[in-house]
Amino acid sequence: MSDQPTRRYLLTGTFASCVGFGVGDAGPAWAEPSLPPTPACEDGDAPTLKQTEGPFFKPSSPERFDLREEGIKGQPIELSGFVLTRGCRPVGRALVDIWHADNEGEYDNSGFRLRGHQYTDAEGRYRFLTIVPASYEGRTRHYHLKVLPPGGRLLTTQLYFPGEARNRSDGLFRRELLMKVAKAGGSLAGRFDFVLDMR
Repeated sequence: MSDQPTRRYLLTGTFASCVGFGVGDAGPAWAEPSLPPTPACEDGDAPTLKQTEGPFFKPSSPERFDLREEGIKGQPIELSGFVLTRGCRPVGRALVDIWHADNEGEYDNSGFRLRGHQYTDAEGRYRFLTIVPASYEGRTRHYHLKVLPPGGRLLTTQLYFPGEARNRSDGLFRRELLMKVAKAGGSLAGRFDFVLDMR
């Protein structure tokens, strides 16, 4: 076993979970973690499961960490985590693109509401401020994401909420893609660490 898992836990000790939800925040601000990693990375971990992108992906989303816009309703949530290699090394400058339904289960297919991307920092961290999406016919609550490391292969997947009744009836749901979610003041904090198929 290499010393990388130790480095991994050191990273989580300085990981951010700042829950400042003001529109127009200057950018990610890293603070103490509020949630454990998903999963705790160990050297040689299996990569994050791939899933379909679905019918609502749009290229060229804006680069931003706050997906909310004027008039957006719904439960605020901060989604954050790391992008790591199978050897638990952080992947800096990885593109993380996210899109999801609003609080009524609708996607914005004409604009970029609740769509955006950002790049991980040198420690592999990403952070989005958004809302909890609604479930809709045939689907439980979920986020769609694409993660692209510099010079690497694209991961397309989906993330799910724990404790949702519709998880049992959604044919795409996978336990391995459950986020850790906890209350954080009047908002929620969610966490998921992506493990890419690279050393």
